[in-house]
Amino acid sequence: MRLEYQILIAILLDLALGDPRWFPHPVRLIGRLIAALEGPARRAIPDARAAGAVTALTVILVTALATAALIGIAGQIHPLFGDAIGIVVLYTTIAARDLARHSLEVYRALERFDLAEARRLVSWLVGRDTERLTETEVIRAAVESVAENTVDGIIAPLFFAALGGPVAAMAYKAVNTLDSMIGYKSERYLDFGQTAAKIDDGANYLPARIAAPILTAAAALLGFRTSAAWRIANRDGRKHQSLNAGIAEAAFAGALGVRLGGVMERRGRPVDLPEIGDPVVPLARGHILAANRLMFMATVIAVMTFLAARWGFSSIRAIW
Repeated sequence: MRLEYQILIAILLDLALGDPRWFPHPVRLIGRLIAALEGPARRAIPDARAAGAVTALTVILVTALATAALIGIAGQIHPLFGDAIGIVVLYTTIAARDLARHSLEVYRALERFDLAEARRLVSWLVGRDTERLTETEVIRAAVESVAENTVDGIIAPLFFAALGGPVAAMAYKAVNTLDSMIGYKSERYLDFGQTAAKIDDGANYLPARIAAPILTAAAALLGFRTSAAWRIANRDGRKHQSLNAGIAEAAFAGALGVRLGGVMERRGRPVDLPEIGDPVVPLARGHILAANRLMFMATVIAVMTFLAARWGFSSIRAIW
C-alpha cells in the first residue's frame, strides 16, 4: 500500500479513536526505555552531558530499528499485515483527538464552575504549577497547550511520516519523548538532557515554521483573524523561550485575538515569559473551543499539504 494511503488511514483512525487508555502506546515503552537507560548511562559515563547524549542517541536508534524490524517481520508474514502494522505505528504518533479530549475536559469543568477540577485537568497539559491559577490563567494554559501540541502532536509527526514513513515518524516521537522527560533545564537534567533538547529543537525547526502558513490558512477558512495570525506569528514567534513553540503559539494568539504568555509559576517560583499577541478580546472559555477548531482545521490542511507534496514529487520522478 502506498505510504500516502497509510497516512490518510492513520489520521482517520486518530480522529475516530484517539488514544484508548487500554492500548499499549509506544510512547510509554519509549519512556520506560529512557528511564531504564538513564541510571546505567550516568554510572558508566562520568560526564553528564556525554551520558545524556549516549542515552538520547541510543533511544532514537533503538526506536527506529525496532519499528523497522516490526514492520519488516509483519510484511514477511503477509504484505497486508506489514501495511496494517505501519498504519498502526503512524496512528500512534498523531495526537489530535487526544489533545482535543484533554483540553475540552478543562472547558467542561469551567462550564460547571468547577475551577478546582479545571486546575487539576489542565495540570496534565502543562508543566507549570496550576494549584492557584485563576479561571483566565487556566484558559490561557489550555489554549497555549493546544497551540504548542499542534506542532509536536500533529504537524511534526505528519511531516516526518510524509518524509520517511512510519520509522521516521516513530523516531520523531522518541525525540519528542526524550525532550519531555529529560530536556528540562533543571539541576538534574541541565547537562544530561542538553543533547535531547537540541535534537528536539532541530527536529521541530521545519515543522514549526511550516505551521505558520498552515495555521494562517486554517484561520482564513474558519473566519478567524487571518492577517493577525500571520503577522503575530512573525512578530512574536521568536519571543518565546523555546526556539520553535512560540511560532504556533503566536499564530494562535493572532487568529483568536488574545494575548498569551506572561507570568506563571513553575516549581513554586514565578517565571516571567514574554507576552505574545495583542489583547483584542479578553480570554474566555470559548477560546478553548476556538483553539480546538483551529487545531482540527490545521490538521486537515497539513494532511492535504504533505500528501499533495508526496504525490507531486512522485509525479515528477515518474516523468524523469
